[in-house]
Amino acid sequence: MIFNSDKQVVLDRLIGQVLSLHYMENKNQAEVAKLLGLSTTKVNRIIRQAREDGLVEVKLNISNIDLYAMELELAQTSRLKESILCPTVSEDPQVVVKFVAETAANLLLDKLRDGDTICISGGKAILALVESIRPTRGYDITVVPATGGVQGKHYTDVNHLAFRLAEKLGGKSMQLHAPLFADSKEDRDLLLNIRSCKEVIDCARNADIALLGLGSVSVGDESYFDLRSLSSEEKSQMALHGCVGEVFAHLLDAEGMPCYAELNEKLVGLTLPELQRIPVSIGLASGDEKVALITSVCKGGIIKTLVSDEKTAKSVLKKLEKTNEI
Repeated sequence: MIFNSDKQVVLDRLIGQVLSLHYMENKNQAEVAKLLGLSTTKVNRIIRQAREDGLVEVKLNISNIDLYAMELELAQTSRLKESILCPTVSEDPQVVVKFVAETAANLLLDKLRDGDTICISGGKAILALVESIRPTRGYDITVVPATGGVQGKHYTDVNHLAFRLAEKLGGKSMQLHAPLFADSKEDRDLLLNIRSCKEVIDCARNADIALLGLGSVSVGDESYFDLRSLSSEEKSQMALHGCVGEVFAHLLDAEGMPCYAELNEKLVGLTLPELQRIPVSIGLASGDEKVALITSVCKGGIIKTLVSDEKTAKSVLKKLEKTNEI
């Protein structure tokens, strides 16, 4: 006769054997079942019950686990669909930009499919992405500019970058032979209706993926705008309208709303609603000077995916939290 206490000893031993084989010796459930002469269903039941009873404590020793939690938090507290963050590995902004660009390049390759059309902005962030991308095969894709170009900035010019990205991916590119800004809204409308320009912009409107750097509105290398070409009146108006940055060269305020319409309406390129209709839109930015703009983009739902670094994301989350408290 086996007493209840003896049955418990036998059961405890069996549980110990199952858990040891599964967790300590990395046997799968079918292997454990075969070794102990049990059914796979019984092994599964023992493991599940052990977890419910607290006999198994799962500890994730995953590098950058806090980073993944921050990605979720940033997406949940904003209008982003997702955020992808890399560790802040250096105090040197150029090094950080390189890592952010590499992260965005890997994300692009993960999402890219044959037959896709990619529309892009110009600027240093997209240049860094193009330089860092390392495809393992060729893609039947098309890369097109989403805006006109900035004179005198060849390596960060949108046409040059569209050509280089298509070249590296094994696809083809189109060129938009127009300035970033026309002299007036009427001139902009005229340019967009020229057949060669219209063909490119229509292709950009129907793109599967949009790639864009999030630009500040300050004079310097970090800006996609060539502010030196703007009049002093236009520069002062940008400040009066509370512009914190640009997306596809559209100026935004702190709440993620378009601002300074008089300048935006002269822009040769996609509109913000057209950008928002593109299925995959990836914006990349990092650094203290981009925090206000990234926060704005998060609030406005301008893009679907943000690629940045840990330090920048922490600052953005703080600003978003302060906004939510008001």
